[in-house]
Amino acid sequence: MQSLLLAVDRLSTWFGKLCAWAVVALTLLISWEVFSRYVLNAPHAWVLDAQIMMYGLLFMAAGAYTLSKNGHVRGDVLYGFFQPRTQAAIDLTLYILFFLPGIVALTWAGWTFANESLAIREQTFNADPLPVYPFKFVVPIAGAFLLLQGLVEIIRCVMCLQTGGWPAREGDVEEVDVDKLKGMVHVTDKDIENLDRYVTQKGGQ
Repeated sequence: MQSLLLAVDRLSTWFGKLCAWAVVALTLLISWEVFSRYVLNAPHAWVLDAQIMMYGLLFMAAGAYTLSKNGHVRGDVLYGFFQPRTQAAIDLTLYILFFLPGIVALTWAGWTFANESLAIREQTFNADPLPVYPFKFVVPIAGAFLLLQGLVEIIRCVMCLQTGGWPAREGDVEEVDVDKLKGMVHVTDKDIENLDRYVTQKGGQ
């Protein structure tokens, strides 16, 4: 079971990192448009719509990736003090009552809207229209990834209730941990205090 959970984590990570390349494309597109508009005096009407769609892709694709890393914002003023079993019970209740109905509705409605957009070959409204229907298919696809990752999180909650500990997750890039960083370079708090004292003394001379 643990291998299955980690496999879904890796799938969500792969999907998130794949869509993250849109950041590069978005940066290049905006830079090119700024140059084209202000240097060449040749703006393009479709660029703003393309920017919005790429940003939407990033926003939608981040859901499953962030959930796989347990990175979504949580009001954990009290949550962090609870035992793992209590945390799992709270999470499981919220997943069943709110997450599953909401994400199922998002995926179902997104699939309906995307197919309706495809049927009429929907386009943006400007002088140089772009097709909208490919972007609208991002909604059900991202919803499906998020739903799959949510089911894995529900399984994790059940396993935690049974064992009393949270199952492992797939690792990835994290914020810098100061304590780990100090350990890597073999620096102690005492060394930092001595360095601060030395810098203060030198600054006063």
